[in-house]
Amino acid sequence: MSKTVTATAAVRLTGIAKRFPGVIANHDVDVTITPGTVHALVGENGAGKSTLMKILYGVQKPDDGTISVGGEQVTFASPADAISQGIGMVFQHFQLADNLTVLENVVLGAEKLHGIKQQARDEIERLSSAYGFGLDPEELVESLGVGQRQRVEILKVLYRGARIIILDEPTAVLVPQEVDALFANLRELKREGHTLVFISHKLDEVLAVADEITVLRRGTTVATVEPSSVTAHDLAELMVGAELPSPSTAESTVTDQVVLDVAGLRVDDAAGRSLLHEVSLRIHAGEVLGIAGVEGNGQTELVEAVIGMRPAAAGSVALGGDDVTGWDTRRRRAAGIGYIPEDRHRHGLLLGAPLWENRILGHQTRPPSTRGVWINHPGAAEDSQRIVESYDVRTPGVDTNAGALSGGNQQKFIVGREMSGDPVLLVAAHPTRGVDVGAQAAIWDQIRAARRQGLAVLLVSADLDELIGLSDTIRVVLRGRLTDEFDPQTVTPQELGSAMTGAGAQPQAQP
Repeated sequence: MSKTVTATAAVRLTGIAKRFPGVIANHDVDVTITPGTVHALVGENGAGKSTLMKILYGVQKPDDGTISVGGEQVTFASPADAISQGIGMVFQHFQLADNLTVLENVVLGAEKLHGIKQQARDEIERLSSAYGFGLDPEELVESLGVGQRQRVEILKVLYRGARIIILDEPTAVLVPQEVDALFANLRELKREGHTLVFISHKLDEVLAVADEITVLRRGTTVATVEPSSVTAHDLAELMVGAELPSPSTAESTVTDQVVLDVAGLRVDDAAGRSLLHEVSLRIHAGEVLGIAGVEGNGQTELVEAVIGMRPAAAGSVALGGDDVTGWDTRRRRAAGIGYIPEDRHRHGLLLGAPLWENRILGHQTRPPSTRGVWINHPGAAEDSQRIVESYDVRTPGVDTNAGALSGGNQQKFIVGREMSGDPVLLVAAHPTRGVDVGAQAAIWDQIRAARRQGLAVLLVSADLDELIGLSDTIRVVLRGRLTDEFDPQTVTPQELGSAMTGAGAQPQAQP
């Protein structure tokens, strides 16, 4: 790592460029971050935010441009170099071991800093107390809620001496009360002199927490503004050239035809412990049933039981009047279930395969993916191109590997694939997680249009505005049980958040 002196700033990125085969991720990016502030970075999918932060964190090397930290020009060969300069990064997908304690997760890989015994415990307790985290070093991570896990991730970078902290989509899976708690933590970090880089697609939150906002579009800087001078609509227009979309659905299209009927469903883990208890629900043609819940309360198990990835220990699942409880996932998919998974890398894509091959996944028994018993390469490629154009997937072409796309563009391709083939039921787990406002609008429009044509939708989302806007009915899942039921026309995000965390929630009569 080499250094030369430049003008003082917590971070200054000047003329940054990064090119990949067929893609210019960044070009002429200029960002100056003032010490002791929250600096938000926003932009549409493929705008270059992730690449820019990987450059700042030492994961990628820029092809052109310079980086200065604390007034010194630096060249990072690895994240270890960035960490040595006081830069830490909290990733959107937590990197924690559930079977280890808070202390063990924090110390792992940094044992030389404070040891692994009393000194480390003392330092963790000091940091947790100083920043209001309220974490017990001896508690197992598997017992922590999502908001607490995020504090462990922040604690990890503080433990390593970070003064500049990059937060990638930190509120993506938090309920409103947890967002408030996070923002209180961030304000305390700022008061103590830390500099925070806040990456988010939630523009109202950006405006609430940031001191300055830099907007990227198509890989370059288009503006740096103060929150007091812009609205969410202004930011949306800077990002994608359009107004902020709304998920609201004006008219009801619910029919009497039951598409999905789940009765008395119980799902157990490998040790026989119950993860879902006596869950019953019905979804009709033309209906969106929203499921609200803090991550880890059973919504993942519900989705996987409906799609056939987890067996039912008791109860039944019926699709269009057919008992599908004993059917495997392939047979259920062939019967008309579309599936947008919550983890696109584990269950949605083959990252090392081209987009046209990813078009085939889950649809390998039907055109255009097949011709007779053979894979139909031209048909899959042609339909992949249709998805790319319809959903504005930023890619050099359908022969590009899925792993080369940004997370948001991967998500758009999955949604496009699953909305193809006229499904009768769409199981959508966080369908707009990690996508920009323009892509959100396109996905919401597609769901609304399909709903008008009779599509039944099981919608799981951490975006409470999305749940309220798209759903006809909202159910809350808490500790593996369905509890409250809400009318989206009258419920507020705060009321949903309270029910999701167990404040006054009561089990409801099952249909």
